[in-house]
Amino acid sequence: MKGQSGMSGENRIAELQGRLADAGYIAERSLSATLLLFTDLQRPLLLEGDAGVGKTEIARVLAQVFDCPLIRLQCYEGLDVNAAVYEWNYQHQLLAIKLLEQGKINPDDAEQQIFSDKYLLQRPLLQAITQPKSPVLLIDEVDRADEEFEAYLLELLSDFQISVPELGTISAVTRPFVVLTSNGTRELSDALRRRCLYHYVEYPEFDKELRIVNARVPEIGPKLARQVVAFVQDLRRMDLRKKPGIAETLDWAAALLRLEVPSLDADPQVVLDSLVCLLKTREDSAGLGQVEVERLVARAV
Repeated sequence: MKGQSGMSGENRIAELQGRLADAGYIAERSLSATLLLFTDLQRPLLLEGDAGVGKTEIARVLAQVFDCPLIRLQCYEGLDVNAAVYEWNYQHQLLAIKLLEQGKINPDDAEQQIFSDKYLLQRPLLQAITQPKSPVLLIDEVDRADEEFEAYLLELLSDFQISVPELGTISAVTRPFVVLTSNGTRELSDALRRRCLYHYVEYPEFDKELRIVNARVPEIGPKLARQVVAFVQDLRRMDLRKKPGIAETLDWAAALLRLEVPSLDADPQVVLDSLVCLLKTREDSAGLGQVEVERLVARAV
């Protein structure tokens, strides 16, 4: 079946894959197909996976590919409507009330004027549905928010509208591209999942991660790039508390360049010192000794 462009679905997937690559994101075919459906249907997309696999980066690169704003809501425990949706500018409202007391505002119009768009402070969710051009709305780490807030999201994800008691229902001017990410710290509700397309983002395979390193750190050279990726891929198979993500791989590659390391076996002590880029907990740093590092280096080179 051909899309509106006249291209076949396979060609459209390949085209999007190329546009993502041009923007610096290496996506496998399955993710590219998901993002094409996400674009066509404009349904919310839930991305799940371990921290560091590149979920947030997908939203950033989509905003670049679509040439539209990126609006981000970082979720956390205790997130409420005031931080996520809107709040009133109380200081300016108080000034308006003083003018009312001085007779400078018609009492019959007081409530309408005090509770108007003029005094409404838009937070990310309200910003996203009032843009003249569809933005990418990133609801990052939704699993960190409370279940009550997750329930509040359902109105936005279903009808793309927000209820403000003093103003009524505000419907979307344009429909945002909504990307939700989850690290799986708690189970999300079935109601939320039903409203979303879904894709699980895995740690990249060797070839994909090598392409990412070469794209993001092009000066690294083919030899060291392959060694870096092989080392990190092996490291992830170990029993670590925090496995290094793609961002850590790129940080380590850049650090080795700055330290002028031509090969992982050239200076074992410098390589050992540079592992601060990959190991992010005390337990993991203490558990990876010099002998184990040398074994990983030997396998990588």
